[in-house]
Amino acid sequence: MIGRRFPASILRSWGAGLALIASLAVLGPAAQAAGAAGAPGAPGALTPITIVIFSPPSLGAFLPTVIKQRKIDQANGLDITFAERTPDAYAAEFNTGEFQLGGSASLLTLGLADTRGVKVTYLFNLFDYWGAVVTQRPDVKTLADLRGKELAAAKGTTNYTMFEWLARQQGLDPNSLKVVNTAPPGLIGYALADRADAVQLWEPAYTLLLSKKPGIRTLDLHIDREWRKFAGSTHIPYLGVAAHRGWVAQHRDLVPKLYRTYLEAAAWISAHPGAAAPLIAPKADAAGLKAIAALIADNHRLGMNVEPAGKLKGEIDAVYRAGLSLGYLKSAPSAASVYGGAME
Repeated sequence: MIGRRFPASILRSWGAGLALIASLAVLGPAAQAAGAAGAPGAPGALTPITIVIFSPPSLGAFLPTVIKQRKIDQANGLDITFAERTPDAYAAEFNTGEFQLGGSASLLTLGLADTRGVKVTYLFNLFDYWGAVVTQRPDVKTLADLRGKELAAAKGTTNYTMFEWLARQQGLDPNSLKVVNTAPPGLIGYALADRADAVQLWEPAYTLLLSKKPGIRTLDLHIDREWRKFAGSTHIPYLGVAAHRGWVAQHRDLVPKLYRTYLEAAAWISAHPGAAAPLIAPKADAAGLKAIAALIADNHRLGMNVEPAGKLKGEIDAVYRAGLSLGYLKSAPSAASVYGGAME
């Protein structure tokens, strides 16, 4: 046994168990009766659930760290384990049902899964869409200047797919780009090292990048203008929490608890941007933490917007139409892909 390393979860379980045994031995039968109320299945017990998310820095990892560090899940009767994956691994493991809940559920990716027969549903929105393209090359001043050039991007994400849609609206064929595919955590490194003509990324990576390289140039994607012309709104549901419909059928009572957990985390972050920044970006320097706090306080680029999917049906349908116009979706996702159940 010497030198063997046990997972932290096991050590915590042993520690909690030993502490409980010791306290019951000291306090006697009355304490034992009270302690039994915390046993699995008893009133007040926490329900364990596992949610797969993108690895940080990503929007999918933005709220989970606050949920766990402030124990907001426990306050709502849940014990959430967040499992981190790259976008490609996330899509594969969620779609196959290895994970029944996804907390980096980009809307178009979920819609695509639905059209392919995966019975999933978008429970609630977390963030509206915002994306950017940055460059240090003097000859790249507009989107049109990217034609034939190298773009570093995470192609497996809905953020990139929405960039493709915006590019087409402005006359740039995404197929004319030489795309270097990388996972989201690698995008900042590409931009800092100037390893590509441009980099497509989003928050919070964009803000962290600007804190390190404030002189980098951002190309205007005209997001609000183009979406208003297409959908009559600037509200673009983008990323949220989704589940397999079979899981929802068996655990419908947990959906409101899960929604409240995220809603309360978002409310705390909005009210305490300075305190939230080091939880969300623990490796950031002072400049980075200040930038993250400002991002939260402003919320324009962050787009944090926790809303039940059922209340966003019209906006979600517009996102699906954008996916259809790209050919990303071959058919319209089913009505069941948008959860309309109660959140209270």
